Amino acid sequence: MSLPFLLEIGTEEIPDWMIPGALEQLGASFRALLETSGLAAGTGLRVDATPRRLVLRAENLPPRQADTGELVTGPPKAAPAKALEGFARKQGVRVEDLSLQQTPKGEYYGYRRTVAGRGTLDILSQALPGLILGIHFPKTMYWTGQNGPRFIRPIRWLVALLGDEVVPFTIAGIESGRITSGHRRLGSPRIEVSAADFERKLAENFVILSADARRARIEQGIAQLAVTPAPDPDLLAKLVHLTEYPTPIAGEFSPEYLSLPEEVLITVMRRHQNYFSVRDAGGRLAPRFIAVMNTSADPGGLVRQGNERVLRARFNDARFFWQTDRRKTLEERLPGLAHVTFQARLGSYLEKTERMVALVRELGGDEYAVEAARLSKCDLTTELVKEFTELQGVVGGLYARAEGKPEQVWQAIYDHYQPAAMEDPIPRNLQGRLVSLADKLDTLRGCFSIGLIPTGSRDPFALRRAAQGVIKILVEGRLPVPLKPFLQGNSELESFLEDRIWYYFKEIRGFRYDEVNAVLAAGWSGLPGLEDRLQAVRSVRPTENFEPLAASFKRIRNILRQAQFEGGEAVQPGLLEPGPESDLYAACEQVRREAAGKDYLPALEAIASLRPKVDLFFDKVLVNAPDERIRRNRLALLHTLLAEFSSIADFSEIVTNH
Repeated sequence: MSLPFLLEIGTEEIPDWMIPGALEQLGASFRALLETSGLAAGTGLRVDATPRRLVLRAENLPPRQADTGELVTGPPKAAPAKALEGFARKQGVRVEDLSLQQTPKGEYYGYRRTVAGRGTLDILSQALPGLILGIHFPKTMYWTGQNGPRFIRPIRWLVALLGDEVVPFTIAGIESGRITSGHRRLGSPRIEVSAADFERKLAENFVILSADARRARIEQGIAQLAVTPAPDPDLLAKLVHLTEYPTPIAGEFSPEYLSLPEEVLITVMRRHQNYFSVRDAGGRLAPRFIAVMNTSADPGGLVRQGNERVLRARFNDARFFWQTDRRKTLEERLPGLAHVTFQARLGSYLEKTERMVALVRELGGDEYAVEAARLSKCDLTTELVKEFTELQGVVGGLYARAEGKPEQVWQAIYDHYQPAAMEDPIPRNLQGRLVSLADKLDTLRGCFSIGLIPTGSRDPFALRRAAQGVIKILVEGRLPVPLKPFLQGNSELESFLEDRIWYYFKEIRGFRYDEVNAVLAAGWSGLPGLEDRLQAVRSVRPTENFEPLAASFKRIRNILRQAQFEGGEAVQPGLLEPGPESDLYAACEQVRREAAGKDYLPALEAIASLRPKVDLFFDKVLVNAPDERIRRNRLALLHTLLAEFSSIADFSEIVTNH
């Protein structure tokens, strides 16, 4: 016999961006509960959610745990009969039922009894309150008073069914049962459900439980409209988690607002109203939008009119800010940055701007890059950025363009916050890349200098993101900037950036971990060169000589470490024994000359060609020769070999099967 299980946590509206993580935790916690309780026979585990509910369903749960055997140890073999009788009586068995058991202390009488498994209903009843309240959210709230339960939003109902039975438990005075709630406006507030008809009854009450089904409904609804929205998968995903019964509608706004920059219009529609923007056949922004209602229909057009009215008010605000801000140039706004704090101990944004200008000059920026750096933060004093903070930088670029600044300048200002995430592009021109580098490096240097270093999940100044931006710009922009000299000798910052470089090349670019270790060990100041070395290692690795040579390099390192030989001694050719030893030295000299000035790939191929000579050396030559001069000369040869050919990658870091 097996049973279905249903758990629904009914709440006030949960923020859309918190739902996927909550579902992942809910599913993982329930799987762990089944495993630790010996109920892992459950199958078909699935999680779903709408803004007002988190749902978990499973099939084939056993009605109870399997019975287990337990050995109860009693008196030792030499114990008197009365001791045996007392033990047997305590266990409720006869003396004849006892048997001798071998233990670490010797032979003891014992009794193997059967322990009945607990009922699944009891296990779930005890575990579910902790499982529910154990879901981690970035923010939680009390709703029954201080020191009460905390959850992302107040819990309003609980459904918990194992087969046909309610799993009884209580959270904050809410008792579990079989009553759910439909759509807030279209459905019944009280619906009795079973595990079998739960999803069907929700659908009858205008709740589409499946996120995939809600997404399909939005896409199908949009397809039926006379307009096509600009692709926006992130907004679509957000709307899926904002609605229980989504229905798209089309609206319009006055073409007069198209005189505003489209970046501002799209931001108002997307970020503030959750509307899809629309483009015409020529790719220009059209005076249309698509909204998604959380209801079934808008027969009188009242919802559409309400959306148009709200959007019109937001556009009027944006137009007012745009016109007001342009009464002052960016240059005139520069002194005002003295009153905008960057960080209490690192000063104002005016001071940060001065540091950025100096850094851009150090990075080799031209006059356009310097001007862009000087004006890059001026939009922080504008009303438009105060209202639409996500447009900082973009607004500065738009104002610079409206003022007639050169393309190199306004584009650099516009782009200088990029990349904000790994999937973002880097700034489009060299000036923008240098300004962005200066901005991020200044933040990293300043924060590390005063001890504001990320720990665990805490990173209030987004320093990991800044570091990843620096790396992405240097690598993808192919900027030949040696990074270490710009880190002011801060060892903690160097270590932090090295960790981020390792992450970028392994997790983002897909290189193997030992390849990244090997190349980083050979130095990493110039990141485009580091990428080239990684590509070369990846290309040469499949060849027959590479991994055996890497294994030999590892052996060389171990020999030098055991001999405590740190180099500093030149190889004396006159002390080399004819044959494999002198042949290896000659081959090393030849490869060194051949590899000099070559690209990394042919240089690595030349180094790998040493493999037969190295193998023969280890087969025929005793490194630890009795003669100290011979021994130290051979150690010097190995040290030279290791040092000379580890400038591209430290081969000893490569994991091999040899």
